[in-house]
Amino acid sequence: MTGARMNLWLRLLLLHLSLKRRSRIDLLDEVVLDLRVWPTDLDVQRHMNNGRYLSVMDLGRYALMARSGLLEVAAQYRWMPLVRGIEIDYFRPLMPFQRFRLHTRLAGWDEKWLYLEQRFETDERVCASARIHGLLRGREGNIPSDRLLEALGEAHRAPP
Repeated sequence: MTGARMNLWLRLLLLHLSLKRRSRIDLLDEVVLDLRVWPTDLDVQRHMNNGRYLSVMDLGRYALMARSGLLEVAAQYRWMPLVRGIEIDYFRPLMPFQRFRLHTRLAGWDEKWLYLEQRFETDERVCASARIHGLLRGREGNIPSDRLLEALGEAHRAPP
């Protein structure tokens, strides 16, 4: 296993262990992770690789799912989260060893898709911002949003 992939597995393991001590949140609450740029995250320009942003975003979505109870429900029903599309804008580079915060929130949903927003910040300055749409899929196919909310015991209506 390469160092870069090992770095991501280590981050996931550390995140998983830290989430055990965190309280449950509402599905619409924002999750914030405090992270740092490591040498294995860099490209030849010596800033965080564009592709690494996408990999680190997985950690934010994992944290949101774990803390909202969605991860537990997905495991119970054997549903798998799938990303359909990501649109990301890069504003400022993240440099070696720089600390940053990854904000993740569920922005809304329709009958099929879940819409998430994620952003990378340093000192309250946005470095990158992304919009994601995805869904959960089970043996029976795509899981409608109302079925997902029902399984979570949530009575939310989609935000505008």
